[in-house]
Amino acid sequence: MSGFDKNWLALREPADRRARALDLIDRLCVHLVAAKPHRALLDIGCGTGSTFRTLSSYVPPDTTWHLLDYDPLLLAEAERRIGERPAVRFQQHDLNDLKSLPLDGVTVVTASALFDLCSADFCNRFIETISQRGNGLYAALNYDGVMHWTQPHPLDEQVVADFNRHQRIDKGFGPALGPDATQHLRLGLEWSGYIVRVAPSPWMLGPAEAGLQEELLRGMLNPLIEIGNLSSTQIRDWLGFRLACIAPAGSSCVVGHTDLIALRRR
Repeated sequence: MSGFDKNWLALREPADRRARALDLIDRLCVHLVAAKPHRALLDIGCGTGSTFRTLSSYVPPDTTWHLLDYDPLLLAEAERRIGERPAVRFQQHDLNDLKSLPLDGVTVVTASALFDLCSADFCNRFIETISQRGNGLYAALNYDGVMHWTQPHPLDEQVVADFNRHQRIDKGFGPALGPDATQHLRLGLEWSGYIVRVAPSPWMLGPAEAGLQEELLRGMLNPLIEIGNLSSTQIRDWLGFRLACIAPAGSSCVVGHTDLIALRRR
């Protein structure tokens, strides 16, 4: 899977950072501190390295990182932004090939905004793969289907329903779980013997995030057209209203996400 734009990832990174559930990051750090003889994170679907940039100031300084992505352009951007560091290495890898994931010696696998793009079958196979080795999982910022604005519009409910339906279309890993991803992961991981904690991590987008709000709205255009429940006139009117509300009205938007951490019982 590829196709994410590095400019979009850069635009959303500050909102992602603010949204992350700090109590789950604390759990991750406590687990890493207790890990011996070494601490290693494998970041899958790393994009431009946002997870590394967010977590590196929290985790123990001797933690090693292995960043994986299928897109060579995003991986090159991650290398450029992170720079050459002895504790960080990069690798191109197709996540559909779960059997060859470099999981040996990995304390916790990390992923951000990934599993809502994945199918139930992919998640089941992923859980089976990590449970065989006892790797932990920190999966952050999975979209949960919630989206609302301070300035309402009569079509908001239909728009969100259509967008959520589109989130379930195949994104490269089979029919995507979309808003159901976190719950699916939670049940599968608990069944596999993990202690799982879930916490909300919503985007809270106000006037200061006008650029992100605008790109988010424009990015919803094609999904709404593809689902086809709304006419082009309805979509155009809704989008025009939403864009106009950002400024000067200062409309705010909440986009729901959830974070999850799963660790083996000691």
